[in-house]
Amino acid sequence: MNIILLSGGSGKRLWPLSNDIRSKQFIKIFKTDDGYESMVQRVYRQIKKIDNTAKVTIATSKTQISAIHNQLGEEVGISVEPCRRDTFPAIALATAYLHDVLGVPENEAVVVCPVDPYVEDEYFVALNTLGKQADKGEANLVLMGIEPTYPSEKYGYIIPKTKDTVSFVSVFKEKPDVETAKQYISQGAIWNGGVFAYKLGYVLDIAHKLINFTDYNDLFAKYDTLTKISFDYAVVEKENKIQVMRFGGQWKDLGTWNTLTEAMAENIIGDAVMNENCSGVNIINELNVPILAMGLHDVVISASPEGILVSDKEQSSYIKPYVDKINQQIMFAEKSWGSFRVLDVEAKSLTIKVTLNPGNSMNYHSHKNRDEVWVCIKGEGTTIVDGMEQELTVGDVITMQAGCRHTVFAKTELQLIEVQLGEDINVQDKQKFPLN
Repeated sequence: MNIILLSGGSGKRLWPLSNDIRSKQFIKIFKTDDGYESMVQRVYRQIKKIDNTAKVTIATSKTQISAIHNQLGEEVGISVEPCRRDTFPAIALATAYLHDVLGVPENEAVVVCPVDPYVEDEYFVALNTLGKQADKGEANLVLMGIEPTYPSEKYGYIIPKTKDTVSFVSVFKEKPDVETAKQYISQGAIWNGGVFAYKLGYVLDIAHKLINFTDYNDLFAKYDTLTKISFDYAVVEKENKIQVMRFGGQWKDLGTWNTLTEAMAENIIGDAVMNENCSGVNIINELNVPILAMGLHDVVISASPEGILVSDKEQSSYIKPYVDKINQQIMFAEKSWGSFRVLDVEAKSLTIKVTLNPGNSMNYHSHKNRDEVWVCIKGEGTTIVDGMEQELTVGDVITMQAGCRHTVFAKTELQLIEVQLGEDINVQDKQKFPLN
């Protein structure tokens, strides 16, 4: 099974846990035997459980690569979007990646789905069936239609020609108001969940017709010149030979705090207490200070280094325009080598807690406009500063002037306090070098 997981925007509706680097699919809130896992970890684990040989490719932006490697390892396929150009260019690029880089033949089926649905194993069995239906070649596109549980305004609707499990599509309907949605459902309409399958050559041919490119590398190079357009507008609305396969299992779109809290196995994650007069309250606390809630009902409380949210659950769905007005420095991010958390921000200094996972290292790099100081507070490692190697253990202090090339390797889990000092401290001030 060839699967493209679409890992798109920042998910600002889950602020303050999500930001431009840490999208909602990387937030670890689902309880496991060993702790917590994120949406992307959960979906990837479920796919591999159903089909261990599945080729999984994540279509994503550059800012998410480190988090994906951190949570899924280095083996997962990644189709990197140099910039955001909506779903058709993203799917065209990922399809070209499958064909030109991974060598997937044009007659093989590809299944495309979002990275963040809350589903059980039956969903991934259905994805396998969806791919096999596309393999038959009865239709150019095979969509998964979600059996509606209520008249939602959030989804588009598909009206099938028959009530069979697999049917050709009669018509598509845009996202309606509630009353119109009721009418659609009375006509047998099902939700369009953005899940579909096709033979690789079908989308590759359309991509070549709409975009002038030779292969994956050429498409990647000119990606920023492509027109922003959705897959629905570019392909689906112009295709007459479409089938839909019904899916009646559990399926939730966890795009808001209201829906996310419904999927949480416990009401409190982190250091928090609520009294017996609370009901329907969920608390997620990533800060090292306790939260106390008393006498609250149907409220979500979320605290992270990015900020604090206290909201009625229903009102939390309308958070985005308010978050758009907040201009906040990124305070936490996962990297391929570990993570960092900003502790203090001043005009000419930035203090960060850096955690490196065992066996990992930073790039060998330098900064033009800032000095840096590392203080080791946990673990063992090795630093290289302008070519000089030095063992690192708890209590050691490493100083690096602007222009100095440096990196650190973690033998065990390694924690550093990094102090950046300079007139112009910014993330763009970084030059990488090969480590000979």
